[in-house]
Amino acid sequence: MPSTTAAGHSSQKAVEKQAEKQEVKGYFETTGFERWNRIYSESEDVNKVQRNIRLGHQKTVDNVLAWLQEQGDLASRSFCDAGCGVGSLSLPLARLGAGSIAASDLSEAMVAEASRRAGEAGIAPGQLSFQASDLESLSGRYDTVICLDVFIHYPQAAAEEMVRHLAAMAEKHLIVSFAPYTPLLALLKGIGQLFPGPSKTTRAYTLREEGIVRAAAEAGFSPVRRNLNQAPFYFSRLIAFERTAC
Repeated sequence: MPSTTAAGHSSQKAVEKQAEKQEVKGYFETTGFERWNRIYSESEDVNKVQRNIRLGHQKTVDNVLAWLQEQGDLASRSFCDAGCGVGSLSLPLARLGAGSIAASDLSEAMVAEASRRAGEAGIAPGQLSFQASDLESLSGRYDTVICLDVFIHYPQAAAEEMVRHLAAMAEKHLIVSFAPYTPLLALLKGIGQLFPGPSKTTRAYTLREEGIVRAAAEAGFSPVRRNLNQAPFYFSRLIAFERTAC
């Protein structure tokens, strides 16, 4: 049986995890929503750092859309966009003819904005649905599960746990992106140049790629494509996995 000390440590970690989740949620319901809604739009009211983040994120989205189109037959496939933000991936994927997309985000404000944009674009609710949810609470089965630029809010062990969780929902394909750990990025993050100024007020984590790949392998998935998208102040490793075992 676990010792009282070990049980107490586990309980403390759970409390800290919940507190950090609430911190992230609170940020993206208020200041963060206003800032990131602007970044993920065509607004000119962005600074140089925010503009470069916009460009970097768009590269990641464009890569995913290109990969999915190469796979073909989007109309018969179901997708889960976990951590959809304001719909940067879900909306163009719907316009490309995806069969059904379940999109979710921790922030209710983000979900409301994504839903507004979908309505404005004339996308049918039956094709693209939204819900406010954290990653841990997501369930269901989909042909393809995608999670872009969300793991920056998760330390290594929690991110690997989320990879296993999302992989369990994917029948064939899993696509994730994250800020990769390198000595250089660790140094930049340490001196505040990776996420400068008040644009990032929640914790930001870089992750070791081998841990992410190992977690996917434990769930029966192997990497088939990789890409590294970079812009000043934006670094994102994108990996596409395919199921290799039941």
